[in-house]
Order: sequence, then C-alpha cells, then structure tokens
Amino acid sequence: MNSLDSTVVIVPGLRDHDPDHWQSHLARDLPSAAIVPPLTADKLDRAARVAALDAVLAGIDGPSILVAHSAGVLTAVHWAAANPASSVIGALLVTPADIESPLPTGYPLHSELDAGGWLPIPRTTLPFTSIVVASQSDPLASMRRVAGMAENWGAHLLDAGDVGHLNPAAGYGPWPPALGYLAMLRADIAATEALVR
Repeated sequence: MNSLDSTVVIVPGLRDHDPDHWQSHLARDLPSAAIVPPLTADKLDRAARVAALDAVLAGIDGPSILVAHSAGVLTAVHWAAANPASSVIGALLVTPADIESPLPTGYPLHSELDAGGWLPIPRTTLPFTSIVVASQSDPLASMRRVAGMAENWGAHLLDAGDVGHLNPAAGYGPWPPALGYLAMLRADIAATEALVR
C-alpha cells in the first residue's frame, strides 16, 4: 500500500466540526480528504461514533490515514481495537483527551463518558503506524498521561510544545504544522512498508 495514494480521514472530537478548527482547515487544504460526519443524536455515544468512522472507511477504495483530535483519537483507537485487519495504514493522533481523569468544567463528566461506552481507554498496540502529538499545556491531558497512551499504542510521541488543547479556544485555528506531521507520518509508513517487503 502506498501512503501517498491514501485517503486522509478526519476524525473530530466530541464537539464535532467547528469551521475554524485546524481539522476543518486541513480538510480544506486536502480536497480529497474524507470527514467523519457529526452525530445528530447522542454526541456521547461512543459506539455511534465508531460506527460513523467505520461507515466512512467502508466507502473508501484503497488505503486510509486517520487524522484524529481529542476524543476523536479515542474513537479511532476504539475502532482499531475492533478492526485489527483493515485498510487503515496510519494515524496522526493529536492531543488525545484523558477521559479517565476529571475533565475541566464544561466538558462531560466521568460518569457520562462511562455511560457512553468510552471507558476504559483502549491500551492495545495499534495495528498501523501512528504518531501521537502531545501538548505541554493541554488542560484535558497531562504530558505524562499522553506519553503513556502513546507507549501503549506503539505510537511515536512528538511534543508540540505549549499549544493547549490545539482547538479554537487555544488559538487554533489554522495549524500549519499539521501538514508537516502528516508528511512525517507518511514517511514512517513508507519506512515500515520497506521493512516488510
């Protein structure tokens, strides 16, 4: 599978699609990208989010690369745990939310997330090449916790610095490094493919 011929699939977090979110800007920069649609009913239904991702992937002919943010990362890893053999060849997992720890005011309660099927966070190695991008100042997850997630998932951990939760509230908006991280992921995928030939 050639990573350059792959379809990028945008997997948003629980707040779905903000037109000024960096994922929305990335989708506009990549016209062939596919976007997981927002839920119209219970936004905390993890199974529904996983099913929505699965439906998008089922409609793609060829390899895919996931670009997920926040709880979208958790959607992706829950999906991967149930689909170890698939056409997904890589994932860029940006500032995953640590939903096993209390979240700030305005975010779902632990009990709500548990009822929605989000807990626990999957800790199995992902069946594809992945990069986790972490923030030094994310109010939704400490660097230590995100590093642990990356280790569990077998992902390459990258430190993006002081970028908050990488959402519009933190000033992002356009996030030009996204394309650079995506290029790094494609290079990692190509290197992995070369090893198994």
